[in-house]
Amino acid sequence: MSKNKIFVLYLMVITLSTLVSCSDPIPWPASPLYNFENSHELTSITTNIDSVKQLLVGHYAHYDVVAYEDTTTQSPMFTFVISYGFTDYFLDSLGNLIQSDRFLFAEHKINQPNIKSTFNSDAVQAIKPKNQQVELNYHDGNWHIYRAPTPSLLGIKGDPSLPLSTDPNDPNITDPDNDGNPGVTVQINIGKFIEGFIYITRREIYANYLTLNNDGTLTGYVKDDSEQFVVGASRRILAQESNAYQHPDKGLNPILLVPVSDEIDTLEELFEIRDEIFPKEPEFIKID
Repeated sequence: MSKNKIFVLYLMVITLSTLVSCSDPIPWPASPLYNFENSHELTSITTNIDSVKQLLVGHYAHYDVVAYEDTTTQSPMFTFVISYGFTDYFLDSLGNLIQSDRFLFAEHKINQPNIKSTFNSDAVQAIKPKNQQVELNYHDGNWHIYRAPTPSLLGIKGDPSLPLSTDPNDPNITDPDNDGNPGVTVQINIGKFIEGFIYITRREIYANYLTLNNDGTLTGYVKDDSEQFVVGASRRILAQESNAYQHPDKGLNPILLVPVSDEIDTLEELFEIRDEIFPKEPEFIKID
């Protein structure tokens, strides 16, 4: 949640591969995960930027995937963080096109089946990205939309333009998911051996690179440079840092925005039409 991304609170789980043995980690699926370019190629549209801004104004269902990897662990750990929410575009008083993101739910998938992490939707919804003016450029016969990164803090107060605090006793640490623990809580399960909770803070930093398609959708990829810190854990063995980074392959980090009615504005309403508007979630497919 990465997002990403988003909104990518699950990343801490990948450090836990040092606690389990996995001789056959599952590889990445083929890239790109989705072939947006061929299915929604833009054939004709105005080259007037003001007309395009008006065209883009609206309410969109948001789906993105961010891929992370950590090769410092005993077995390489690969993860997908899949985020759902809404994106809105509107014009400000100066005629600038503004992007507003609201994240509602995130799914996590890992290439080792004996490790699982979960957290409730309150943690995802606590991510509050800043509204950001987007840049529009027309080239190669297409309109491209760029949302620059706007750092925001999760689980801690302070200046988001500065590096994330690494002091577990920082007085600015908050409890955005309201569970009585510092930062955001992630539940960890490792096979039948270890179960507990990790408490983290994050500095969310993501950018979107999008292309306007002929059917009104926006597709592209997410770039994530977020920072994370482990404040503590319910069990000492879980209080480990990781060296995870986003996989550089753009095809493994897709984003899709689909125009929807303004009346569709909750997670329940979004999931009612999820299979109609979004592709299947990626999977790590075990090769025999």
